[in-house]
Amino acid sequence: MVKIALQFKAVLENITNLRPEGDDFRWYLKLKCLMCGEVGEKWQYVTLEESAPLKGGRGSANLITKCKLCSRENNIDILKDSIQPYCAENSEEFRTMVVFECRGLEPIDFSPRVGFVAEGAESGLKFDEVELTEGEWTDYDENAQQPVGITELEHRFVKA
Repeated sequence: MVKIALQFKAVLENITNLRPEGDDFRWYLKLKCLMCGEVGEKWQYVTLEESAPLKGGRGSANLITKCKLCSRENNIDILKDSIQPYCAENSEEFRTMVVFECRGLEPIDFSPRVGFVAEGAESGLKFDEVELTEGEWTDYDENAQQPVGITELEHRFVKA
């Protein structure tokens, strides 16, 4: 079992508290089998609300997948208490947003999509539909009368 953290780095303009919203948030990952090195072609998602039992009654996991090359069953869990917002004071620094507990596989890429929320840094206005599919997002904070945005989004995986 290995714990791997997904870290974010971005430039936040007049925005703070960027975070995934709800237990149904989908973390889209590319996964690599540690037994044979096979990398899946398709993005797979893992969410807190989905859980499946492991073979042999050894508990459960948020995602169980079988390697197409070596047929090994691998799994990944989201550590719920590890989920942290990316805040204005973290702007332009790598910070851990979530930690995954991995057995037999490791995430090698992440695709930010929909389901993020954020708040205006000055007004506290909640932005419900922050979509990061293009690696950036912009809007306008009516309460603070200023543009808000997330740009230069980067991510990396590190051992936790």
